[in-house]
Amino acid sequence: MEVVDESVPTKNPSGKFISIGQKKIIVSLYKDLLQKQLENLNMPRLNFKQTIFEISKSSGVGQRTVQTTLSQYKKHGTFSSPNMTKNRPTILHKIDESDKNAIRKKIHDFWRNHEIPTITKMLTAINDDQTLPNIKRSSLQKVLKDLQFEYVKKNRNSALLEREDLITWRRSYLEKIRYYRMQNRPIYYLDETWVDTTVNSSREAFIQNPTTKQKEASGKGKFLTVLHIGSTDGFVPGGLLCFESKTNLTDYHNEMNGDIFYEWFVRILPLLKENAVIVMDNASYHSVKKCQMPTISWKKQNIIDWLESKGEIVTHPVVKNDLLKKVRKLKKQFDKYVIDEYAKDNQKLVLRLPPYHCELNPIELAWDSVKSYVRMHNTTFKLKDVLELIKKGVENVTSEMWTKFVRHVIKEEDKFWNIENLTDEILDKEPNEGVHYNIHKRETCDTSSSDLDSD
Repeated sequence: MEVVDESVPTKNPSGKFISIGQKKIIVSLYKDLLQKQLENLNMPRLNFKQTIFEISKSSGVGQRTVQTTLSQYKKHGTFSSPNMTKNRPTILHKIDESDKNAIRKKIHDFWRNHEIPTITKMLTAINDDQTLPNIKRSSLQKVLKDLQFEYVKKNRNSALLEREDLITWRRSYLEKIRYYRMQNRPIYYLDETWVDTTVNSSREAFIQNPTTKQKEASGKGKFLTVLHIGSTDGFVPGGLLCFESKTNLTDYHNEMNGDIFYEWFVRILPLLKENAVIVMDNASYHSVKKCQMPTISWKKQNIIDWLESKGEIVTHPVVKNDLLKKVRKLKKQFDKYVIDEYAKDNQKLVLRLPPYHCELNPIELAWDSVKSYVRMHNTTFKLKDVLELIKKGVENVTSEMWTKFVRHVIKEEDKFWNIENLTDEILDKEPNEGVHYNIHKRETCDTSSSDLDSD
């Protein structure tokens, strides 16, 4: 019989993959226990759960892993190699919206300084900034693609410009918000944020994040999802929604859903002035469709049923491509958001921010003030106390502060409005081949890497 060292080994670190050798040891220990029980009739018989516990204690491997290994061996008579692939978060999950916003701002700053931004220059600028995460070139390319930037070939440089559809969206937003201000319509801004109950004092917050902005939850304690709306008159009285995270995730977007937001929106709409404009971002729970639109993945009969329910006559035989052409003609009439339509029914209007443009929402500055108040006064770390601090922090943000925040945002709007004129002016001075490159597929272009990013 094989001799087994029964001294208690060091526990296998949690989350670490176990090797084929460790699996063989688990099976060997299992066989030895069975053999000992057969040879010694006086030895107490262990059930399967007790056996797993004894093997786990002897091998230092977790009980669940022991059970899985033995089940696999009994079923197949062998072992599979450990899966060395972990579901690691991508760079797009590691950096938050404020980081993405800061990266875009750096690109715009290059243009404002009359310097063409390239990947190489941006990589240096980001990694030299201690307030931003240190990232690799390939990760930066993913971020730039997510921010809807593309390459424009300029001589031996490749300039970074935002995609035409994003520029169109932003300029449309800026035109509308200016027009509504000229009409003296009341403009409200809403947004969600979170508050970590474990953070207190500006010194501790600075240690956790040198920018003093509460950008990532610690994950060690509870945190609260907070929703509110405000204008130059201040936060709307009665508009605060604050609730505890159920899953303790560090992204408040996972806590909010369309039903919660809709109920809150219906409640606060009567609190707003008549003819109000409500500015919000494009979070999924803000953008629940009133009517689901058919797509290519739908079955043909379902598309036909949808079209006929809208009064369309479908002649047979017909192919799905022709059906979808009919759908596209009806898109403007039926592709609408629940929130937008509810606001319209109540003589109010929803205006949506372009993606990753949080600096165009003054409530972000108001949130900074609220969180700062909570950090400075949080001494108990108790949920109910933090809730009270949030309420007091909201009360602390006056109408004068809100007016100042809105003025700051208007200056940011002017910068965005002028950035395209500036880039046009700079690019017109350069020889232009007029070639656009998809950032994600840069390697497939005929131009070499050095050509694309030479400075």
